Parts: sequence; structure tokens; C-alpha cells
Amino acid sequence: MKILVCAKQVPEVTNVQVDPETGTLNRDGVASILNPFCEYAMDLALELKEAEPDGEVEIVVLSMGPPQARAALLRCLEMGGDSAILVTDRKFAGADTWATALTICKIIEKLDGVDLILVGKHAIDGDTAQTGPMLAELLNIPQITYGVGLELDERKKRVRVRRENEGGFERVQMRMPGLVSVSKGAASRRVCSFESILDARAKDISVMTADDLGLDEAELGLQGSLTQVVKVFPPISKEAGRIVNGTDAIAAAHEVVGILKEKHFV
Repeated sequence: MKILVCAKQVPEVTNVQVDPETGTLNRDGVASILNPFCEYAMDLALELKEAEPDGEVEIVVLSMGPPQARAALLRCLEMGGDSAILVTDRKFAGADTWATALTICKIIEKLDGVDLILVGKHAIDGDTAQTGPMLAELLNIPQITYGVGLELDERKKRVRVRRENEGGFERVQMRMPGLVSVSKGAASRRVCSFESILDARAKDISVMTADDLGLDEAELGLQGSLTQVVKVFPPISKEAGRIVNGTDAIAAAHEVVGILKEKHFV
């Protein structure tokens, strides 16, 4: 069984900067981390692998981004991933969720026998939660969102997913191949052993560029994006509210009425 985990490198939330000309995130010189929800997806993949001690589960990690996204892949390999693919090219720059999903779709079509795709429910930089569902639609495979737990059926043909909903949790079953977007659930950050950190350096990280995909350049990056950022601006600051203090309710009510009259609301 082959599990593909899609991992994204994101800027530290305290250092997010936006290019005012293009409306895209400026990642140059900004410290980056593995997107937390991608790490939760990796954690569920490892739980499935650990539940199958016969070694039948292979975990491949894929990341689309600049060359420094290799660090996010290395973190996944340290956790226990078997191999990784870095998809990097200047032609991918500025891709929106559609262009990103299309690019990843073409890569997956080139891989041999992917049974289960795991993605984070969203990336903390864009926060759109669109790429995973779009990818499933492009691949024409079933999908389950907000997964927090996974288990295989006895024949390893279906996956049972514990997913979050508005009222709590529910269990849904899906035939593979399929895609699950992963929420946090009970996952906690894994601490990698020194041995696993050393082992990760010997694992394979292959590199793919735009030339490997067979897509027209007009379908990639900013050119292939169906959405464009028109304007980026900080939220308008608002005046602080006024607090009416006092234990006398009648006096406080009169004061509130006075404020409303002052603002011409009454």
C-alpha cells in the first residue's frame, strides 16, 4: 500500500509579508516551518504504517514550493516517511489553489499505485482549504474532509475515517484510492530520535520541475491561476468602545441614552 502525504512549507505566522504589487506571499528571507495540518496528516500516515508491521505500507511525501521547501520534506522523513518528492520551478511561482491542485494532480498521475492521499485541511498561510478537495475532483477519486483518525478494513481496500463535524465526530468509510484532508484531532508533535534524524539524511528526495509534467506554461503558476488578488490592505482600525461603569442601573441607562443621542442614533 502506498500513501502520499502532501506537505507544504509555510512562513512563520508572525513573519507573514505580502508583496503589494502581486498580492502574493513574500517568502524570501522569511523563516519557514512545515504546515501544522500537514504534520497531522503525516502523523496519521505513520499510525497506519505502525499498525501494519509487515512493512506493506510505504509513505511518500510530496511538496510543491521553492528549493528551501526541502526542509519541510526532511522533517517528514525524520518522522518516518520513506521517500520524498520536491516539486520546484520558478514557473510554479504565484500559483493559486487551482494551479497548485492541477500541478500536483499531474505528478500523482505519474506515480505508480497511490492508494491513499493525505493532505492538511488547510495551510496556515492561505487558509483556503481548497487544494485538497480540488485535487480529489481532478483525480476523480472520493474524498473525506476533517479526518482525525484512520484505520484500514480487513482487506485493505477501504479506509475508515473518524471525522469532525459541527456536533462532534462521525465515522465514514471510503473505498481507495481516495483522499482525506486532516484536522488536528488528538495529534501531538512527534519528537524524532537522533537515529531517525540521521536516517532521514540517507533517504531519497527526488526533484521534479515544470518540464517533467507535460503541462503548458500557461497552466502553471500565476499564469494558470483562475483567481487573482486585486488588492491587499490592512483591516481598518476602529475606535475603542466606551465602557459605562457604575452600580446604579438607572444612572447607567441614562448615560447610555446620552451617548446614543450624542452619536445621533436616537
